[in-house]
Parts: sequence; C-alpha cells; structure tokens
Amino acid sequence: MQLLPHKQNSPFRALSDPTRRKILELLSRQEMTIAQLTDHFDMTRAAVKKHLTVLSDGGLITIRARGRERISTLAPEGFAPVLDWLSYFESFWDDRLESLKSLIEKDKP
Repeated sequence: MQLLPHKQNSPFRALSDPTRRKILELLSRQEMTIAQLTDHFDMTRAAVKKHLTVLSDGGLITIRARGRERISTLAPEGFAPVLDWLSYFESFWDDRLESLKSLIEKDKP
C-alpha cells in the first residue's frame, strides 16, 4: 500500500508551508481574489500567486477567471489523499490512547 504520493504537486507539498496553510484557512471562509489574499500577508502579489499555484497544483484550491480577476476557492475534495493517509495511522493513536486510559484507570485509588 502506497501511503504518500510521490508527486511534486501533491497536497502534502502544498500543506508543508505555513503561508499556504493560512491561505487555505482564509479560503475556507470565502472565495477571494489574489488582491484580497495579498492584503493578509507581508509579501508581494507575485509571491502570493506562487503560493496559489502550488495549492492549485496540489488540488486544494481552484482558480477561475472573473473578468480580469482570478478567484481562488477551496477544493475540499483535494484533501482526500491527506485524510486517507492520516486515517491509516488512526488505529495507532486509538491503541495508544486506549493504553494510556488503562494505565490511568489502573492508578486510580
């Protein structure tokens, strides 16, 4: 079973940067233009656009034209590979938490 995509344009690469994670957080509230997103960061419009390209290539956002503007929208379906990868490890955490719970209950008076 291959758990981690080995593509350069994977959602994991897109999520690896804190600026891109902040962009996703902003887009989770509403779709935004590049100009609107740039207002939230201390960087140039070109730098924001590069981040948007990585997010788009990773399948986490879509970008559409509206006249001369480019509108970025969150693409929730793009998170499926990330959720699949995390769910593979869910049983590990469930087992660890169950062990911790047993130890705590054992030490109770």
